[in-house]
Formats: sequence, C-alpha cells, structure tokens
Amino acid sequence: MKKILIIGNMGYIGPVLTAHLKQNRNDYDVTGFDLGLFGHCLFNAQSLPEILLNQQYYGDVRNFPAEILEGIDSVIYLAAISNDPMGKEFEKLTHEINHKACVEIAKLAKEKGVKNFVLASSCSVYGAGGMEAKKEVDDLAPLSAYAISKVEAEKSLEGLAGDNFKITCLRFATACGDSPRLRLDLILNDFVTTAILKNEISILSDGTPLRPLIHVKDMSRALEWAMNRDKGENFLIVNAGANSWNFSVLELAERVSKALGGVTIKINKDAPPDKRSYKVNFDKFESLAGDLKCKEDIHETILALASSVRNSGFINKDFYSSDFIRLNVLRKMQKQGIV
Repeated sequence: MKKILIIGNMGYIGPVLTAHLKQNRNDYDVTGFDLGLFGHCLFNAQSLPEILLNQQYYGDVRNFPAEILEGIDSVIYLAAISNDPMGKEFEKLTHEINHKACVEIAKLAKEKGVKNFVLASSCSVYGAGGMEAKKEVDDLAPLSAYAISKVEAEKSLEGLAGDNFKITCLRFATACGDSPRLRLDLILNDFVTTAILKNEISILSDGTPLRPLIHVKDMSRALEWAMNRDKGENFLIVNAGANSWNFSVLELAERVSKALGGVTIKINKDAPPDKRSYKVNFDKFESLAGDLKCKEDIHETILALASSVRNSGFINKDFYSSDFIRLNVLRKMQKQGIV
C-alpha cells in the first residue's frame, strides 16, 4: 500500500486528484491536509469529495505538524495562493505559502523518510515568453508575485533532492475543466460560464496573449506519474501539458463560441498590452509520462464545463462577486482573521 499525502487537497485540483487516485487504484492510501478555506465552494457536487480519502487533517501549512508525515511515501504540494490577482493583493501570504512553507515541509518530509515530493509549479514562470515555445532550460521572466513564488520554491527545493528523496516540479499549464470545487477565475472556465450566463465572452486584452492549458484530469495524471517517479534525475523540472493545448486568448474564445453555438465575443481593443504571454514546449513531459500523459480533448472539455454550469442551477450573472472567484473568499477570510 502506497501512502500519499496531498497538501492543499480541498481546492480546485484536489478533489479531482483524489477521485483519480482512489477510483483507479486500490493500493493507494490517500491523506489530505488543508486549512479548509475553500471547502464550502462546492459546485454541482453530490457529496463531499473528501469522503474518498483515508484521512483528512485540517491545519495551516505555515504551522505544519511533522508527525503527519510518518509512514508517508509521497507528498504532493498543491497548497498555494493560486493566481496573479490574489498574489498581488496578498503578496506576503503568497510567499509564505507558495515558497516558504513548501520548502519547510519538504525538509520535514526528507527527515521523515518520504521518497517523493511533488510541487505543483506553473508555466507562468515564463511570463513574457514571446512566440517561441519555452523549454525547461529557457530563461524565466516571472511577472507576478505568484510566478515569482513558484520560481523561488523551485530554486529552494533543488538543494534538498537526493538519491532517497526525489523532487519533481511540474510546471503546469493554466488549469481548466470541471471540478467539484470549480474555479471561475480561470480563463477557459470563465469564458464558458459567461457564454452561458451572459451569452457573450468578454476578452479583457486584445486577444493576442498566448496561454497553454491543461485539464485538471490531466493534471491528476501528471501528479500520479510524478509521485511514483523512482528513476531519472533526483531533482526534475518538467513542463506539464500538451503541445496541442497552446492557444491565444482569442483562439480560445473562438473555440468556446463555436462549441456553444456562436456566442458573441467582445474584445477590449483599448486594453493595455498583456505582457503575460507564453507558449510552452511539452515534449519532455510527453516523453516521460507514458500512459499518464495528457489525454483530454479541448472541445469535450468545453462541453462538459457547459453542462456542469447549466446543471448546477448557478444563475448569478454577476458571478465575479461569488465565492467561485477565489480572491473573494480570501478577502472574507482575512476580515475574519483566518488568514
């Protein structure tokens, strides 16, 4: 029985990852650790995702109880202040959770005999990447507190890796797809939801910035691959995604519009240039991941998201004020003194 600890399991990715691990294998013992900030942000969920876990702990990664790591084989670190707007408003918290706590827990994990440590990093580290598809060895140009925190975490983790402690940093493309804790502050999820609720898609830039995407199910596959990695480099950084899922923002809007019957697309032609533009090369991941490489289809992803939004009964046309925008939740929790 392989024992896995998912840190930050009660967000957007965690429920999908948990289901993937527990429904596909019967030899995974999966434990979660989370503060529970977003536990109430259920979207079209029939039950609490955590019922699939063997055990759930609650706590703050900044005060992590080392005893939870006893007997654990692999740690997956998902905990994060997880996008640019949140990072801008909560810069100190972003550094503490995304970088400092991550590294401190990795040190504890190594001391406790954990074999694999996996960080959910981000392709946003490439920042102003231009038109050339970025490889893992290319220069980084992080443009936000979030992206900087991921770069810092990667650098700090490298020195901890060893023959008995493999560290994998998965630089994920931008997440998308349905989840029991759906986020609507992600570009594809946003486009699909506004298309249904408002019958239009609003692009806040000129549409030219490039973004790679990855379905949360494919993220789960990648995380499973990384947590079982026992060969190759002790410290590995790999872009996680698929080459065919590199899109411009406008192309993505057009795909959503076409899939949903020709929804109107509005472009803000007066918007200042968005420097966050990067195309990413995923050859390395595709060569390493085997059966756990990306499998999802973008058209089917759009249709599944649309179905989930329609079936949820979510009718808030001004959903930007809802708790499905994670920044709104953080603001509330700050007022309550929780973060």
